[in-house]
Amino acid sequence: MVEVFVDREQELALLDRAWDSRKAELVVVYGRRRVGKTALLRRFARDKPGAYWVATISSASTLLRSFTQAVQGDDVGYAYDDWRAAFMAGAGSSSSRRLLIIDEYPYLAGAVPGVGTILQAVWDEALQDSRLMLVLCGSHIGMMEREVVSYKAPLFGRRTGQIRLGPLPPWGVSAMLPSWSSASVIETVAILGGVPAYLRMLDPERTVVENVERLALDPNGVLHQEPLFLLREELHEPRNYFALLQSIAAGNTRLNEIAQGAGLESPAASRYRATLVELGVVEREVPVTEAHPEKSRKGVYRIADSFLRFWFRFVAPSMSLLDLGQTDAVRRRVEAGLPGFVSQAFETLCRQWVARADLPFSLTGVGRWWSRTAEIDVVALGDEADLLGECKWSTRPVGVDVIEALRARADAFRAETGRPPDRPVHYALFSRSGFTPVVLARAADPTAPERLILVTAEDVLGV
Repeated sequence: MVEVFVDREQELALLDRAWDSRKAELVVVYGRRRVGKTALLRRFARDKPGAYWVATISSASTLLRSFTQAVQGDDVGYAYDDWRAAFMAGAGSSSSRRLLIIDEYPYLAGAVPGVGTILQAVWDEALQDSRLMLVLCGSHIGMMEREVVSYKAPLFGRRTGQIRLGPLPPWGVSAMLPSWSSASVIETVAILGGVPAYLRMLDPERTVVENVERLALDPNGVLHQEPLFLLREELHEPRNYFALLQSIAAGNTRLNEIAQGAGLESPAASRYRATLVELGVVEREVPVTEAHPEKSRKGVYRIADSFLRFWFRFVAPSMSLLDLGQTDAVRRRVEAGLPGFVSQAFETLCRQWVARADLPFSLTGVGRWWSRTAEIDVVALGDEADLLGECKWSTRPVGVDVIEALRARADAFRAETGRPPDRPVHYALFSRSGFTPVVLARAADPTAPERLILVTAEDVLGV
């Protein structure tokens, strides 16, 4: 695959604004591995005076020598006396603009106890009055938050900018896969998410499932044990967390169900779940109409990361088969379960489309809605109107029966949320495979009984 750099305009703009300020800046960039932090920073650092240093798992003395070489040049024959002197030297002259990027900062913090406090003292005493732009970057999310971001961190209150870099949006994935169909791109988003490093591993001459088999199902595949590496880096005792994630991936969404599926007592499961939510691995969802979502008892849980969700759904339960070389059997399971798996991801993409769409009313919230009697895939709440949507990941065009079913659920929505019967409602249909002629005609008919918006897979991807 051709190396490309897509999206990331907002992040580059934030870094550019910090650089252009001409005053001392301390910017924190963090996010999961392979999400593109280093590519972003190297793109930003081009043609800027300064140093880019990557910490490694090594001793404190080796790191100090390596930092010295990054600042002074590879042929330097000495190391700074200590980290205070190193940080001062990295800042350069107080009269000139300089960029210093410390990548994989958690490795430095792990090897040099108290380095955050040292950096804080140097910043307060000298660097805050310099023209240095310091960027601290790391993949260990928990440690970055403890050491740099949280109010207990030594550097709390010093940072002037922060980027928690997430996966590429769906239109960014589409830009990286320009020759792929919209359906294939959406399947890829559902399985791999928008992680640039994963996307660069794809072979455009193979199908999505063939790529998944090669990368994730094959015991020798690059991504076969990727989630184990990701989670072991963040979690000290990963076994119970793995059980919890596998329980969620199996379809358990409420705390008691998740605990039972994982074979854990509820109090312990709650602690593990809270940690996973804090790390952004698991997310909690409530009906979009809940006035106080943090207090709602209707909350359900899902794995937030696409590849973790796929891996715990299909790979983890089949490890014994895969180790025995039964890759074909597991691939058939993936092929059978993939439409249902992708349909859930498609719903999420449709909600993202609504959030950025030019609707005829101002939005106050976008999400999903459900009750004991009905469920609606996409609900956009507005000041003066609402939008209700149905998503269909099917190989058949959406027919008029879907409209009638959505209208029936809309009646339940109004009744259970107390919406006035005369409140305007817009209806949206999202389809992988287009719409029947009757639906197309009805959407174009100004006298039709509903305001109808039709959205294709291409629309959802923004292409």
